[in-house]
Amino acid sequence: MKASELLVKCLENEGVEYIFGLPGEENIDVLDALIDSPIEFVTTKHEQGAAFIADVYGRLTGRAGVCLSTLGPGATNLVTGVADANMDRAPLVAIAGQGATTRLHKESHQILDLVNLFEPITKYSTQIREPEITAEIVRKAFKTAENEKPGCSFIDFPENIAAMQVPEGMKPLKKQFATEPVAPRGKCTVAAQYIRKAKAPVIMVGNGVIRSKASKAVVDFAEKLNIPTATTFMAKGVMPSSHPLSLGAIGLKGKDYVSFGFEAADLIICIGVDMVEYHPELWNPNMDKKILHIDLRPAEVDEHYILECGILGDMNDSLERIGMKIKEPKPDSKIHQLIDVIKAEWAEHKDDTAFPIKPQKILWDLRQVLDPEDIVISDVGAHKMWIGRMYQAETPNSCIISNGFASMGIALPGAIAAKVAYPDRKAVAVCGDGGFMMNNQEIDTALRMGLDFVILIFNDSKYGLIEWHQLRHFDRATAIDFVNPDFVMLAESFGAKGYRVNSAEEFIPTLEAALNDGTVSVIDCPVDYAENMKLTGKLKTLKSPI
Repeated sequence: MKASELLVKCLENEGVEYIFGLPGEENIDVLDALIDSPIEFVTTKHEQGAAFIADVYGRLTGRAGVCLSTLGPGATNLVTGVADANMDRAPLVAIAGQGATTRLHKESHQILDLVNLFEPITKYSTQIREPEITAEIVRKAFKTAENEKPGCSFIDFPENIAAMQVPEGMKPLKKQFATEPVAPRGKCTVAAQYIRKAKAPVIMVGNGVIRSKASKAVVDFAEKLNIPTATTFMAKGVMPSSHPLSLGAIGLKGKDYVSFGFEAADLIICIGVDMVEYHPELWNPNMDKKILHIDLRPAEVDEHYILECGILGDMNDSLERIGMKIKEPKPDSKIHQLIDVIKAEWAEHKDDTAFPIKPQKILWDLRQVLDPEDIVISDVGAHKMWIGRMYQAETPNSCIISNGFASMGIALPGAIAAKVAYPDRKAVAVCGDGGFMMNNQEIDTALRMGLDFVILIFNDSKYGLIEWHQLRHFDRATAIDFVNPDFVMLAESFGAKGYRVNSAEEFIPTLEAALNDGTVSVIDCPVDYAENMKLTGKLKTLKSPI
């Protein structure tokens, strides 16, 4: 058995069902071994698309997505998706072919030191230097990628090693999982004491809660103690937007209604929050807030995140035990008064008929059409700010937002991952026109796979988020305009369906038709981004209603 065949058997042992990537000269042994494997190799149009698909697949399933490239430029094309997965805590294993070890020591065609290239953007980066270490490296790569806090592992596989025979009898290593520890009893007691003393506590929920499958425990905890709860953009849906204790999402740099809740709080309970999701400098600028940190791993060191108590261990267990030590729910605080204000703002433009359509109206209508467990994948741009602030997620992992590395181009590949992971759910990739053009070629990948989802394009023919920042800082904009193709014709040229929205009244019927096409459908929707600066002006003058 060749090392490449052992590698594929190890991937099978890890439960891998799909590998996303491109064929190349230096990974042909792996590709040949996959012919006889139940693992499906999905040929993408670009390595970045492959990495993004694997990234979002990992987020949605909790199992490492896998992408494969060849050496040199194929491997460097993986970098953005790998960095995104690593910073956003999505489990991913990236594998790249490499030139033979006999030419790695000298200047040679397409040779790069890939291990050192990927080392800063992964949890584990290594090269298979001998065929007999293949099984150990694959097992370590998956164990490292999937362990909390998850991220990316990178394997460099030289072509001559891949073609070598492994010693007889070698096989994949047994998968083993450590039991998550429980928090010390004393820590739970201390946390409960702080909550009992607090007059106006608030909960901030992060993406770690979704990874730990602790969403129900968070809702039960908030309900039992009657504590208003906000989520980060990446944890939307943990606390359903419709829940009477939901403050919506926190994540804008500007002061929003939910920010007034954090200003008024005398205790902030951070549950599963990764600091990259929303920096504490923005919600604890004076470094005067009492903070509880409930997570599986210790808190990042930051002067704005000094803890009264850190409760480390299985979050489901920690929340249950802390809750059991508090007999009475907290009385309503002034923070509770914000909930109705926030929810009224979500509905403010629901009957707006202006065209181009306001982003608030688009997202209200999108929510009306989709079921609670359908999946929205946001690209990065001005629309992401509106989705983070206004889209009402009802279940965990029903709104995917890259908010750590925050890379444009992720939504379309992410929709592919969503339909692979959950084929019975509807999926909508919400893109700006700029982000859509970065990976639109993956429409072909989706069509070859027989997938059906909608790509909703917020069309303003410019890099709207950058214009927003430029206008805020300098009151003028530059270098943000471009010319789009005809998106309907572009979709049809791939063999997909294309729609153009011509009025606010057309949006819902168009979306409903597209969701039932049974194929990939692209909706070109002109958006009124004058709302961006209107929001900036509003947030500058916003007064606390409590």
